[in-house]
Amino acid sequence: MGLSTHVLDTMHGTPAPGMRVSLYTTAGDSATLIKQFVLNQDGRNPDGLLIDHDSLKKGSYRLVFEVAAYFLARGVVLPQPNFLDRVSLDFGVANPDQHYHVPLLVSPWSYSTYRGS
Repeated sequence: MGLSTHVLDTMHGTPAPGMRVSLYTTAGDSATLIKQFVLNQDGRNPDGLLIDHDSLKKGSYRLVFEVAAYFLARGVVLPQPNFLDRVSLDFGVANPDQHYHVPLLVSPWSYSTYRGS
């Protein structure tokens, strides 16, 4: 249980190692940073869950993925200004007893997400 994420680079057909991600709690227009991390070789948080089962609370959250910086570091030539700089996903946790997995599938020009398990 808890909260997790996973990023897949759909341009290269691989996980997205090295991408920087920030996790926030949100309330209206305000956001409070909980943690920042860099994805491991599998495109996941190297420390495992972002929030463990006992600490996950009902409420609103935001994940911010540093997409442009990741693709630039991979040597992708991006137009300036680039189409996607950061991908920000706002989502709610209604039942903290369940697992919330928030994957991101991303290229320099598109992204998709869903609630995984």
